[in-house]
Amino acid sequence: MEDCLFCKIMKGEIPAKTIYEDDIVKVFMDISPLANGHLLVVPKIHQENILDIDENFILHALNIIKKELYPLLKETLNCDGLTIKENNFYGQDINHFHIHLIPRYENDEYKEVSNTELLEDIDTIYNRLTEK
Repeated sequence: MEDCLFCKIMKGEIPAKTIYEDDIVKVFMDISPLANGHLLVVPKIHQENILDIDENFILHALNIIKKELYPLLKETLNCDGLTIKENNFYGQDINHFHIHLIPRYENDEYKEVSNTELLEDIDTIYNRLTEK
């Protein structure tokens, strides 16, 4: 897409601090990081969300995360863990599929926040999900 920020990065129209790149994916630093070393794993071909993405991309991305990126983050930044996050539709700031790699540190205070008042009983949700 012409106006897609990530497509412009893929074309070299907008600079990015690239950490890893191959024919399928580009991995670069998030410009609004939630932690030191926050990376984005982005397919070079424009695909908007999990419903559009080719499953081979997911396997390729997970392989890179496991073999290249997490070891790099662990060894160079001494992170204690890694959160892998991906948003679709609501919460997706850029409509180009991407995976967040957020290094975790023992005292980072990173929290996923939820309004627990909106949560329904777990049995009710289970029954809805398993009804046929």
